[in-house]
Amino acid sequence: MSQLFICYPKCTTCKKAKDWLQVNAIDFQERDIKTCNPTVIELRQWYKLSGLPLKSFFNTSGLKYKELQLKDKLATLSEQEQLELLASDGMLVKRPLLIAEKTVLVGFKEVQWQGLKNL
Repeated sequence: MSQLFICYPKCTTCKKAKDWLQVNAIDFQERDIKTCNPTVIELRQWYKLSGLPLKSFFNTSGLKYKELQLKDKLATLSEQEQLELLASDGMLVKRPLLIAEKTVLVGFKEVQWQGLKNL
């Protein structure tokens, strides 16, 4: 089954993740997060499937995150407000994202991605 690989093509971490997928012969479809950002519905599904806190989906080192001063505001926002905020701008979303049938990986940590070889 093909995985959905959501990335920002100019991001070096995304490039490393894409190279890793190709070297390991993992079938994927690529989607540019800047031109086709995730919807609230997608983000909610992925968040639930990932088992991670919603905060893990925020690109905390991004310019937009800092510009909006989300470090101080995020804790006061509801889950729905956070999802809507993420869906409003793909650059707020941590990347890369890899969506598989039974899991969602946020960010690129090769050790975590190794498990994809067994899917």
